[in-house]
Amino acid sequence: MQTDTVVNIVIEALEDLKARDIKILDVHAISSITDKMVIATGNSSRHVASLARNVDIKIKENGLRPLGDEGLEAGEWALIDLGDVIVHV
Repeated sequence: MQTDTVVNIVIEALEDLKARDIKILDVHAISSITDKMVIATGNSSRHVASLARNVDIKIKENGLRPLGDEGLEAGEWALIDLGDVIVHV
């Protein structure tokens, strides 16, 4: 799947649950591990966990599998590695 398509799925999943300060960083020129980073803020640890879980659900509904994730349960900070796109909440 195209990187921009994955970013759009991520953005929609974050916007569905009212993430704040969503930023998309194009890091392909300075990073060998990913092309884009999506960064978003939640209002509380519960909100952060919900945002990350929603991204995970929407990605899987579109036939992709995350390469890894961290912090989905704690909610202080969450990361979802989608290969060409890394999501930080």
